[in-house]
Amino acid sequence: MKKVYDSASAALEGVLFDGMLIAAGGFGLCGIPELLIAAIREAGTKDLTVASNNAGVDGFGLGVLLESRQVKKMISSYVGENAEFMRQYLSGELELEFNPQGTLAERMRAGGAGIPGFYTKTGVGTVIAEGKEHHDFDGQTYILERGLVADLSIVKAWKADPSGNLVFRKTARNFNPPAATCGRICVVEVEEIVPMGALDPDAIHLPGIYVHRLIQGQHEKRIEQRTTRKRA
Repeated sequence: MKKVYDSASAALEGVLFDGMLIAAGGFGLCGIPELLIAAIREAGTKDLTVASNNAGVDGFGLGVLLESRQVKKMISSYVGENAEFMRQYLSGELELEFNPQGTLAERMRAGGAGIPGFYTKTGVGTVIAEGKEHHDFDGQTYILERGLVADLSIVKAWKADPSGNLVFRKTARNFNPPAATCGRICVVEVEEIVPMGALDPDAIHLPGIYVHRLIQGQHEKRIEQRTTRKRA
């Protein structure tokens, strides 16, 4: 099975369709699949629902899909640094389903593991719990959250081999592994594809069985907030 493609657009060919649900890895601008996001914008796929911790920043990451009005709904934890995200939400142009970060990560993980739902205390007594099933365990109230299964997962990793075994670099590991597992199709962009056998099996963070398509590319790696201090 060929997994390595020449470009992001080639890797997404035949996969995209209007109204689909996409799970996107990354946190802020750390570990985001920027090349695949750009290719989705180019493709013009619309009415998207995107599950991601946040939506990048204005003009970069998932923010470019918000600017082009290709996203109908976000399933997110954090509006964050994206002014357009906030504007569209407050004006009623964008539907938003808030999820606590741990709940969102677990919804992705559960979906990838074939678990249709799980109970959590997070959100009990808040708007997060509205309309959800409640259940008592050992005298404590929990709410039912559903596992998330996406039509497509887009993921950024550091290294891969041709079979799709992945290694993530430091905090870029964030949401990428659970996002990768919950997609019916998983497309990954990496900084380097190494020969088969070059990766230490003990160093592999995600096995290639989850990965369907793979590209290597150059990444901009912007800094979301640059914080400096004066020299002493």
